[in-house]
Amino acid sequence: MMTLHMKLLPLLLILFNSVWFATSNSAVESFLQCFTSDIKNNSSKIIITKSSSAYFSAVQSSIQNLRFVTSATSRPEAIITPLHDSHVQAAVICSKKKRILIRIRNGGHDYEGQSYVARAPFVIIDLFNLRSIDVDIENESAWVESGATLGELYYRIAEKGKAYGFPAGSCPTVGVGGHISGGGFGPLFRKYGLAADNVLDAKIVDVNGRILDRKSMGEELFWAIRGGGGSSFGVILAWKLRLVPVPPSVTVFKISRTTEQGATKLLSKWQNIADKLHEDLFLHSVIGVGNKAGTNGDKTIIIEFSSLFLGPVEKLLPLMQDNFPELSVDRSDCTEMSWIESVLYFASISRNESEALLSRTQQSKSFFKAKSDYVNEPISEAGLEGLWQTLIEVKAYLILTPYGGKMSEISDSETPFPHRSGNLFKILYMVTWDDYRENEIGESLMSKLYDYMAPYVSKSPRAAYLNYKDLDLGRNNDVHTSYAQASIWGLKYFKNNFRRLVHVKTLVDPGNFFRDEQSIPSVRSFRKK
Repeated sequence: MMTLHMKLLPLLLILFNSVWFATSNSAVESFLQCFTSDIKNNSSKIIITKSSSAYFSAVQSSIQNLRFVTSATSRPEAIITPLHDSHVQAAVICSKKKRILIRIRNGGHDYEGQSYVARAPFVIIDLFNLRSIDVDIENESAWVESGATLGELYYRIAEKGKAYGFPAGSCPTVGVGGHISGGGFGPLFRKYGLAADNVLDAKIVDVNGRILDRKSMGEELFWAIRGGGGSSFGVILAWKLRLVPVPPSVTVFKISRTTEQGATKLLSKWQNIADKLHEDLFLHSVIGVGNKAGTNGDKTIIIEFSSLFLGPVEKLLPLMQDNFPELSVDRSDCTEMSWIESVLYFASISRNESEALLSRTQQSKSFFKAKSDYVNEPISEAGLEGLWQTLIEVKAYLILTPYGGKMSEISDSETPFPHRSGNLFKILYMVTWDDYRENEIGESLMSKLYDYMAPYVSKSPRAAYLNYKDLDLGRNNDVHTSYAQASIWGLKYFKNNFRRLVHVKTLVDPGNFFRDEQSIPSVRSFRKK
């Protein structure tokens, strides 16, 4: 027999949702009125609402993970596309005043969609219009706005001459703002450290709408945004970067081997030497699944050894012969080129198409789930054989990035990024699929792979890289969390630096205005027991 309570429950839910919708709608309208009033001119060019014909294309413009291009994905109430720093200030001030959640988007490469997805009513501040780049070769530095991409930055540096580069990632459509604030590594990082290690100054809009530089923000906040995730502390408008010298000629090669060709033993040797190679030599490994030669579709493991050497082939070959003769690198395997051509090479762009670096559109997109690990001791051959079986089953690929060099010389606490000395290499796991209906299957396969690797990777904590955001590590559900809950993911990303990040957050944003599922929480936001 249905009770009165059971009969009333659906009605109460309808009433609750109606009140919530009306309240959220009212808050959004109030925010937009506040913002329009503050910026006065050009509001129609800066605000894209759900009623705009450009809304859906604007939402999806830089989404890289197709898991978040579905009808079930939450959508912003509006998208703010600032043309000036003052527009960012107004957006922060009004969203705080009207209690509207914001998301900050640069390039849209965040693996869990945190720059454009939220569970509460929210607006996106999309910085793609703020992408000016001022390269000062004489002073070996550059100011770059956060909305620029890595490709645009590299192009503008090379435009001024071939003597300098910058140590950051190999994907040209990644946004500068998010990349640097999470650490940022690439083929030059064994020589020069992370992108975050080469930041000289920054401009940030804080929770009160003030624009601060390094001097006015203070060294604690400046420390926090260089690897601690800038969106936890404010909206980073621009970075002043230290350019690094590169030689006139660099050398690259890619050599692939299957397990039938001895790939397992080659990777065993690679694990023991890659982090100890000269800092001018970056040699990473990509592990995937392919078809076994001479069979009817049987699967095998293919390992690609890919290298960038900061110098001519004549100097590279003796290094490889002395340290890794088993790979049998020959002069015919190698190609000399300029540094900017190597950027194109690692991005799979033709060497004569440098202007392709100015494109903000990723050529291929997919549904994917990613995770990361750090390895402190070589994985045994038995462990690798088991990994091969798992990879063939889950159809994943791995990218193994060697550490050592400059990364072993920088203190774990120099910036919030703590993964320095003692790491042999980092692993990126990637599982991709072709249809949104396979989302749960894909994520389940990734979990199986990640579980298999547990005995072979870092422990206490099992570390992870912030820029490979992984919500499976534990969620910070807005302000309703405890320090212990936040520590689950915080210690994995930041180790002992997490406590200092929480301290900085409490100083600069005590009300936890800048927040998402894995943002740095303020002490005052912890739930009182």
